[in-house]
This record gives sequence, structure tokens and C-alpha cells, in this order.
Amino acid sequence: MIEISFGKLVLLALVALIVLGPEKLPGAARTAGALLRRVRNGWDSVRAEVERELEVEEIKRAAREAAERAEAMQAEFKGAAQEVSQPVEEAVSTLKAAATPEQAGPAVAGSEPETQQELPLGEPPAAPAAKESAHGGR
Repeated sequence: MIEISFGKLVLLALVALIVLGPEKLPGAARTAGALLRRVRNGWDSVRAEVERELEVEEIKRAAREAAERAEAMQAEFKGAAQEVSQPVEEAVSTLKAAATPEQAGPAVAGSEPETQQELPLGEPPAAPAAKESAHGGR
């Protein structure tokens, strides 16, 4: 702001005393003080408003940067998901093809499904009979 030294202030007071006189000087000083206070308050409010606007702009900039980073991470995630899903889909289709016997044929030579032999009713299976003879015919 304006620099006023003590000497300049004394000179200003002397000129005001001569021009206004001792009767009007106290009222003029109060009016000058009130006017100076209004100017300072106005200046402070303008400065505070500018600071708030700067803070808002800073927050908006940070939000934009965060959104850009989030979009980049989302794109990277989608790319990684596609890289992983392609081999998984190929594996699923391979497994489906292997599970369908008409399309794939036998998967391994000699691995045909085992068939169960039908036993007549009332006869025990052969394996338990062999166990009985081994234990002494109990």
C-alpha cells in the first residue's frame, strides 16, 4: 500500500489542523478512519473471494486429474481383462469340445469308458468270495 513515514504523518496532521480548524478536525479524523476501515474491509473481502476462487479452481483441477487417472486405469483394466478372458474362452471351448464324444472322438487311446457287468440276482460278487476263502471260510 502507500508508505507514510512519521514525518509525513505529522505534516498531514498540521495541514489538516490549519485547513479544518480544531473544531472540525476530530469529526474529519473519525470520517477518515471509517472510510479507511471500509476500504480495508472491501479489500479483504475481495482478496478472500479471489483466494476462494483459486481454491475452487485447484479442487477442480485435482478432480480432473483424478478422473483422467481413473479413466486410464479403467482402460488398462479392460485391456488386462480382455487378455485374460481370451485364453479362458479358448480353454472353455476346448473343454466343451473334449466333453462332447461325437465331435472329439476318444481323447486318449485306450481310455474308453468301463462297462459294468451285470450279475444275476442273489449271487455275491466275485471279490468278496475270494476274501472269504482267504479268511478260512467264515
